[in-house]
Amino acid sequence: MNTDIATDPRVDRLYALLPAVHRMRDAERGYPLKALLRVIAEQVNVVEDDIAQLYENQFIETADDWAVPYLGDLVGYRPVAEAGAPADGPGCEAPRVLVPRREVANTIRYRRRKGTLALLEQLANDIGGWPARAVEFFKLLAWAQNLQHLHPDRHRTVDLRQVEALELLDGPFDRITHSVDLRRIGSQRTRGRCNIPSVGVFVWRLRSCSVTLTPACCIEESGPHCFSFSVLGQDAPLYVRPQPETDPTRIAGELDLPVPIRRTAFDARIADFVGVDASLSIRVDGWGGLTGSDPVPVAQLLAADLSDWRYVPPLNRIAVDPVLGRLAFPPSQLPKKGVRVSYHYGFPADIGGGEYGRPILQPAVPPALPPAKAFELYRVGEGETHRRVGEALAQWQHDRPQHAVIEFAASGVYVEPIEIVLADHQTLQLRAANRTRPVLRLIDWQTDLPDALTVTLGEGSRITLDGLLVTGRPVQILGATPGEGASTCGGEVVIRHCTLVPGWGIDCDCEPKRPAEPSLALSNVRARVRIEHSIVGAIQVHEDEVRQDPIALCIADSIVDATSAQRQAIGAPGASWAHATLTIQRCTVFGIVDVHAMALGENCIFSGCVNVARRQIGCMRFCWVPTECRTPRRYHCQPDGVVAAVKARVTDDAARQASEIANETLRVEPQFSARRYGRPAYAQLGPGCAVEITRGADDESELGVYHDLYQPQREANLRTRLTEYTPAGMNVGIVFAS
Repeated sequence: MNTDIATDPRVDRLYALLPAVHRMRDAERGYPLKALLRVIAEQVNVVEDDIAQLYENQFIETADDWAVPYLGDLVGYRPVAEAGAPADGPGCEAPRVLVPRREVANTIRYRRRKGTLALLEQLANDIGGWPARAVEFFKLLAWAQNLQHLHPDRHRTVDLRQVEALELLDGPFDRITHSVDLRRIGSQRTRGRCNIPSVGVFVWRLRSCSVTLTPACCIEESGPHCFSFSVLGQDAPLYVRPQPETDPTRIAGELDLPVPIRRTAFDARIADFVGVDASLSIRVDGWGGLTGSDPVPVAQLLAADLSDWRYVPPLNRIAVDPVLGRLAFPPSQLPKKGVRVSYHYGFPADIGGGEYGRPILQPAVPPALPPAKAFELYRVGEGETHRRVGEALAQWQHDRPQHAVIEFAASGVYVEPIEIVLADHQTLQLRAANRTRPVLRLIDWQTDLPDALTVTLGEGSRITLDGLLVTGRPVQILGATPGEGASTCGGEVVIRHCTLVPGWGIDCDCEPKRPAEPSLALSNVRARVRIEHSIVGAIQVHEDEVRQDPIALCIADSIVDATSAQRQAIGAPGASWAHATLTIQRCTVFGIVDVHAMALGENCIFSGCVNVARRQIGCMRFCWVPTECRTPRRYHCQPDGVVAAVKARVTDDAARQASEIANETLRVEPQFSARRYGRPAYAQLGPGCAVEITRGADDESELGVYHDLYQPQREANLRTRLTEYTPAGMNVGIVFAS
């Protein structure tokens, strides 16, 4: 039954109309009539809601997605073909990101402001969903001075003494004078910039993501006074928290955009970046006369280059390096009670453990129980009933409820062993509260046994990990061993919106600490395994292939990272095939995939080879996978498509055909901005990636984990609208700043 029914107060209204005698008899039989009337009430509610929505569909703010193009037609709005044809009803809705709601709402205002730079920035935000800055490049051209029309800021070339201006060179905030570039900014080949008719719209694809009140990581190998903002200890640039726009006619500046914080800007305008509601803040309890409840004042912070940890800040001052995400204390004035930080980092999308809004998955509600008593809730955190995970688990084991949720109430780091044993048909969720990011840091607790987050399943049980970041050790899921009787079956393992750090941990350069170790180990698990919107390291499946059927492994909208294309991303101990049937959709896999069978591979990128034991089962469609792999049937995959095109075009010269096949195969190989977890553009397709990859999915979106961002369609729609609203005689182009 749909779990959303349990949250609707109207779910049992038909059942409440029955005479009491029928409800009593229904209770004696286990509530079959109640379950039936719930299904009928669900459809009644749908009809009532649709009737009530008819009035709301007359307004752009409240209309359903399918009604937006029809409202746009009333004001003369013409949809762009890249977004697809308008949907005819709720059954064929377009992706939410491509619904032009804001564009339709602002169509009249756009026409009144046609030709202004601020309008081009607003178009990028409303149509592409990207923050942007528009630049007129003719203002950067060198100017031959005339006494009657002087331009003292454009009379010379670069001044090597202007450090900040050199930092901004060739970027969206460039102030240095340039010579003319005759190439068009909108060229499909080599783009130019600084020309009289050129207007550039710089857009940022990376988002500024928050981390709130999380312990900083002490870099002990460098010194007890050295800290990293990231709890994992890697160097990562701090990002600006964009401020809300108050004047729509003003051109966006650095504080309005999700850009990395520069050292010179931080030094010159430190008060603009530090504060409770600003880009970063630091709390140190008992240091320099401060309390942990108040952030460190701006006067006690200073900008510094901490790339080699040689800089020593003076007493009562904290050095901050926003480029590397580091901070340092005076060696003679160390913090005694820990350091907590709030900051922002860059990332392409809402996947993995993070402080973003995500749908909370509630346990299924039995028909016989009211929603309030469907499951037991144990909250963990400061000011909650349980301060530690172990306390909540002990209470859960004492109560032994059939359905339970252990929820982390706030962001923070939890360092303790976690071992969970589920009884038959028992379910448990280990989840983060919405917009929080708890970190489970697993360390060496015992010398004679391995340390991991261990879950032992029972018959038909279910474990769910939701919104967590796990580092230090793997997550190990265990079933019943052959000597313990019947193996478990019918259960489920769900990992959603989680990060199981590849390689268990990363160093300051984002290199994995244990690259050969798996982040998820499944041993004798007779259950369905489902991974959604997550970042996981290598997955190791250890099953009894002789007596059992392969388990179902379903992965969607996720990254599986074995830290190298030559290591197993999905496999079994001893580099053998995992006894699993894989279904994988919209994923990016760094490493080799060795599985029993692949039921479906769709819109994915496999950087390493894919090998299946049963090629007759399933298919792969719209994927990039090396040609020499042992895969099921392929449909519209790359580089198969370009290889077939070369063979059809070149038939009379074998040497030339082989050369062109090699060139085309290399051309369409996916290019990434970053391959290491911990870097801002992790797994994002690079700017030089071939169109067969950036538009190679079944719906012409990009392949891989960021498929559902629909960035190619958004770029094409934005390019069309920019041309429509650009002044006559001007050439406009989109420049990706991140």
